[in-house]
Amino acid sequence: MANSIDKVLFEITPKIQQLAELCANNNAIDKELYTKYEVKRGLRDVNGKGVLAGLTNISDVCAKKEIDGVEVPCEGNLYYRGYNIKDLVNGFLDAKHFGFEEAAYLLLFGNLPNSKELNDFHETLIERRTLPPNFVRDVIMKAPSRDMMNSLSRSILNLYSYDEKADDTSIPNVLRQCLNLISQFPMLMVYGYHAYNYRRGDDLFIYAPSPNLSTAENILMMLRKDKQYTKFEATVLDMALVLHMDHGGGNNSTFTTHVVTSSGTDTYSTIAAALASLKGPKHGGANIKVSQMFEDMKQHVSDWEDEDAVRQYLNDLLDKKAFDQKGLIYGMGHAIYSISDPRADIFKGFVKRLAIEKGCEKEYNLYAMVERLAPEVIGEKRKIYKGVNANVDFYSGLVYGMLGLPKELYTPIFAAARIVGWSAHRLEELKNVDKIIRPAYRPLCPYRDYVKLEDR
Repeated sequence: MANSIDKVLFEITPKIQQLAELCANNNAIDKELYTKYEVKRGLRDVNGKGVLAGLTNISDVCAKKEIDGVEVPCEGNLYYRGYNIKDLVNGFLDAKHFGFEEAAYLLLFGNLPNSKELNDFHETLIERRTLPPNFVRDVIMKAPSRDMMNSLSRSILNLYSYDEKADDTSIPNVLRQCLNLISQFPMLMVYGYHAYNYRRGDDLFIYAPSPNLSTAENILMMLRKDKQYTKFEATVLDMALVLHMDHGGGNNSTFTTHVVTSSGTDTYSTIAAALASLKGPKHGGANIKVSQMFEDMKQHVSDWEDEDAVRQYLNDLLDKKAFDQKGLIYGMGHAIYSISDPRADIFKGFVKRLAIEKGCEKEYNLYAMVERLAPEVIGEKRKIYKGVNANVDFYSGLVYGMLGLPKELYTPIFAAARIVGWSAHRLEELKNVDKIIRPAYRPLCPYRDYVKLEDR
């Protein structure tokens, strides 16, 4: 009986295949109609400029400058509350302290904290690094998911049940919920990972976060059985969290946060929706795709220094002959940036130093070669309306791999950073907009008269 149920639930039967073809055929829209009706697919024009859908004080993504009244591409810049991300990262490094907590304060409250404000905020996060009684046993350990993003979503939705004010959307209450989630995210993802591996036969170890450690240090400590990590490893991970914390109101998961918040729903449902968006391989899941693509490349290119062989592999990717046959070079190109992604530029400096420390220089050189060759190959193969450059996902997977982080946590680490941005944007939406987001879609299907079943 169980086998027959499994077949019904999990197999694509001939009947399902037939219905799927009917579904696909009747959902197809002529691509030329998007041009005819001036529909901006992806809410962007052909040059990558997004449709203006809102206003924000939180962050800005800048990839163009005006010269003689004309917008032209420029080196990419990212600003948190008006501060250039490059200056923020350099400031953290010069002061030799971790930046996650300081950047989180900035995004949430609008100003850089002084020493007392930063210490008080850190204490607030520390006291919230806890989960409800038996939550690990009753939620995380039961039916653990092989996908950590799904595990995170389930945990977030279950936290709703433990919150007596779960549906209160007042600013103080939502801020309380967001601070809880920012503090809890590292535990939820690391414990979810350990729970799944335990079910597969690994030893189970669950370490409580330490009040004496930063967010980045706690992630590494809780993840590793021996709790050991180097200061440089924690610095690199902290920098990665800062770089991933926010990226304007229009990125897919943050726009999802605005859309879902505008409906009036609760914080837990909103963050679960944002997680669902971030999981996608065109968004936060891209870092895993980059790593998988390079693993496939290494299997098919015997000499990693052979530029011609690497170029041919890249051509095969675009021709849908290699890797996942999607025709994409993952980690290359961005919806906004056309010359450079500032996050990738910052990452690259750390990648090289980390590669030398970890003895991975050969692998780093392969990545650097692909970064150089890919724009040329794409330009030869595709009609492109703006430049193509390496985005932050291109190097993040390599960094996480050298840090010894499991691939299952690549995207959750992105989420552990972006939860700060989602929280800031949710609070901004609640404060300023009391109107549900509802863009227009043009209907194409002609109106038809109903025909009785016996007459069809």
